[in-house]
Amino acid sequence: MASTLAMERTVPPELRRERILNLVREREFVRVADLSAMFGISEVTVRSDLDLLDETGGVQRVHGGAVVRTATRPRLERSIEESETSAADEKAAIGRAAAELVENGETIILDVGSTTTAVARALVARKKLRDVVVFTSAINVALELEPAIPRFSVVVTGGTLRPLQHSLVDPMANHILERVHVSSVFLGCNGVHPSEGITNVNLPETAVKRHMLRAAQRCVVVADGSKIGNISVVKIADIDAVDVLVTGSSAPPEVVSELGGPIADVVVA
Repeated sequence: MASTLAMERTVPPELRRERILNLVREREFVRVADLSAMFGISEVTVRSDLDLLDETGGVQRVHGGAVVRTATRPRLERSIEESETSAADEKAAIGRAAAELVENGETIILDVGSTTTAVARALVARKKLRDVVVFTSAINVALELEPAIPRFSVVVTGGTLRPLQHSLVDPMANHILERVHVSSVFLGCNGVHPSEGITNVNLPETAVKRHMLRAAQRCVVVADGSKIGNISVVKIADIDAVDVLVTGSSAPPEVVSELGGPIADVVVA
């Protein structure tokens, strides 16, 4: 038993939360005390994990533990259309600043999300930008880029469609991403934190984002101010994996300053 607990203590937090989520789905109810004993972690840590899973709609917190999310309390992940209406001007400014990082002849990856969609629009608006190859796992991003063809070549990864974000995920998405090498990935996320790194709200897209990171020489994270200092459920990467952060004026200045240590280039649009 002791060796099992020692092993569980070494499990990364994002994997532990995934296992907790699977347990709740399997058993329909789990107790904080049982999870604490199972994973060899404190009840405080368990409650924190359950709170994060509750925020994203994975489980529903109840007294003493968590139950399966019910139909009357749906997931909190917003659709791309809803996200685009939030901080729209700030996201447009971030998009323009990020688009300026792309040069003629580059090959890049554009991730899913409302802020990366703003990057796509800004790229199309740069009429003198040519010979750019863009890989994307987002159907809506591909459609935004379509008017720039033939100045741009647009490659959609393929995969299983997630309707909320119009995104394509594994098992197919990784096949292309494992075989390409690009200059930059423009990555979206739900949290950018100095110690907890880059985090995301759902598991399937996180796996694709990790493939994108491995394919790129440079990681550019685009995140509006509400994401700065935030921690979401699943970790994409440590903060030192980010080369450039492009954020907006609503970002907390103290957190932006702290992020300026591990990240080489922080741009506030």
